[in-house]
Amino acid sequence: MSISTKELHAALKTFFGFDQFKGLQEQVIVSVLEKKHTFAIMPTGGGKSLCYQLPALMQEGTAIVVSPLIALMKNQVDAIRGISNYEGIAHVLNSSLNKTEIKQVKSDIESGITKLLYVAPESLSKLENIEFLKSQTVSFMAVDEAHCISEWGHDFRPEYRNLKHIITQIGDDIPIIGLTATATPKVQEDILKNLGTTDSQTFKASFNRPNLFYEILPKTDQVDNDIIRFVKQNEGKSGIIYCLSRKRVEGLSQILQVNGIKAVPYHAGLDAKTRSKHQDMFLMEDTDVVVATIAFGMGIDKPDVRFVIHHDIPKSIESYYQETGRAGRDGGEGHCLAYYAYKDIEKLEKFMSGKPVAEQEIGFALLQEVVAMAETSMSRRKFILHYFGESFDNETGEGGDMDDNVRNPKPQTEAMEEVKLLLQIVSNTHEKYKSKDLVNVMIGQENALIKSHRTNELPFFGKGSNHDVIYWMALVRQVLVAGYLRKDIETYGVLKLTPTGREFIEHPKSFMMTEDHTYNVQTNRNYNNASDIVDATLMRMLKDLRKSNAKKLGVPPFVIFQDPSLEDMALKYPITVEELYNIHGVGEGKAKRYGKDFVAIIKRYVDENEIERMEDMIIKSTGLNSSLKLYIIQNIDRKLPLDDISSAKGMDMADFIRELEAIVFSGTKLNINYWIDELFDEDQQEEIHEYFMESETDDIESAIEEFDGEYDDQELRLYRLKFISEVAN
Repeated sequence: MSISTKELHAALKTFFGFDQFKGLQEQVIVSVLEKKHTFAIMPTGGGKSLCYQLPALMQEGTAIVVSPLIALMKNQVDAIRGISNYEGIAHVLNSSLNKTEIKQVKSDIESGITKLLYVAPESLSKLENIEFLKSQTVSFMAVDEAHCISEWGHDFRPEYRNLKHIITQIGDDIPIIGLTATATPKVQEDILKNLGTTDSQTFKASFNRPNLFYEILPKTDQVDNDIIRFVKQNEGKSGIIYCLSRKRVEGLSQILQVNGIKAVPYHAGLDAKTRSKHQDMFLMEDTDVVVATIAFGMGIDKPDVRFVIHHDIPKSIESYYQETGRAGRDGGEGHCLAYYAYKDIEKLEKFMSGKPVAEQEIGFALLQEVVAMAETSMSRRKFILHYFGESFDNETGEGGDMDDNVRNPKPQTEAMEEVKLLLQIVSNTHEKYKSKDLVNVMIGQENALIKSHRTNELPFFGKGSNHDVIYWMALVRQVLVAGYLRKDIETYGVLKLTPTGREFIEHPKSFMMTEDHTYNVQTNRNYNNASDIVDATLMRMLKDLRKSNAKKLGVPPFVIFQDPSLEDMALKYPITVEELYNIHGVGEGKAKRYGKDFVAIIKRYVDENEIERMEDMIIKSTGLNSSLKLYIIQNIDRKLPLDDISSAKGMDMADFIRELEAIVFSGTKLNINYWIDELFDEDQQEEIHEYFMESETDDIESAIEEFDGEYDDQELRLYRLKFISEVAN
């Protein structure tokens, strides 16, 4: 279909009311109207939907749009119906329709009213739908979220792999348009191969979102408090907080609500009505924050999302890019904050066990890229764009200073010799190692793979042992971005030299490197406010008070308040017994019994030193576990075996003991003597009781040491519960 620029702009104005196309839209639409196979890679918010909506409205017949999510389809159908006089101009065909509705859809297609038919791949593959569509005029086929085809995509759906076969059954000359918002060079290749459209005209927009600010902070056990502080500092702004599990979504949204933040949860476990309600509340600004799993957001077109927080680090850079891309679509402020701890990566690795080997390999390779992005000290924008096959110059590129690493640079050191050595060793080992193994060769660390290649016998083995693993990993990452090395995707990330890398070995030149971040929870309590640091003077005073009160009562100090509780007091300055309820490990019972002296000394200290308390920052905790707590207490009162109570709630013993500790340490009495009597005889109980009575600390490691490993961790923790219940509560 040949069409002039004038006609195209007139159609844009008529249907959508826009005067101008955005970015590559016009070129993509012209390609579709010319019946060519087309592939469009546009970042989230780049206006992908228009690329198939406008040509569908302008052409004869029905365009079939394959989309992975029912919610996404519904949004788009509503939007198209809103610009037309005919309800039937756009339809959804999926399993949620009844027979009458399906009949209506087919009738509208036959009469030529329907221009856009949205289907899920599962519905498209049904034989009766294939037979019906065969007999209709299909203008083209659009495959939205095309990365779902690729195993290397962050959102792989096996049913997408069969699309080419289905399209051929409907008609063998149907033009196909593939659209995605994230695609690395490997994923692009995979999509085109799979759709059988390697001759596609490909249009790739820049992946740079210059208005987004990228920041990654260490994830500590205070992460919920950190998030509350951030949201309160951005009061009234819209934001999305992503968590990996539904449980965490529910927990965090409740904590936010308790702290006066308008927040709602969103995950696939909620019924459709609640999900739709929460989505609408967010769009209509009846709530500020949505706490969600990744089920939320595909196709959510809210232009003024001002922040996206990742409570858990995503499992690939594509996911991260896709999710952060929901911020600042209107070109305004967009703060992307992620919390990172390596143990989250280990958790994700665990999830992969049991999957086919190839899938595991891909999963691990994608995760390592995430680790690299989190730990790198170079520009995060440059790192992300390099991942998507795009080069970026921080000096001249838009948004070059919009990330935490560029704003707070780490000192650089000259590393020309080290880069040369690294590249030489890649060459000398015949380009057969991945980053981790290569670094082991550098520092002289043997493993099974290195031994099998006998690399450990070669003269250069351990040549870089003057630097540690962290240094070499950082250098590998920076050398990759500089283009001296590349990762071979087919072999899941084996490092290969590039021509510029070979050139560097012959003619080395200056290379300034920055060392990676080490996110160690203990050392890196990187908070936003100076007030977030524990007040050491007050901490000493609280410890002295605890000690003297413990002496009076004839109990060990930890019985009154444990160290983490004192630290929290020295951070938040509670000055009433009621405020103590919100201190870590202090419940109402404990606060009333022991708290009076402590809040008095804190109040005096605050007054004398004119300390400004951030009252709104006294983070309130939820009664989230109150039903579980009640269940546990009731069943212990009934003297049910502890392992039966834990398994009834689907908890392993370690998690269950943690729950018991939370109950007892906050001042509630639990009588578990019936269980303790099963575990220990009288002499043993006496011995352990005596130990805790005389000990300065309730640290379990110290107790294990004291008893020379006679009792294990769980046994001692259970006895400690009996001890604190009887002595302290």
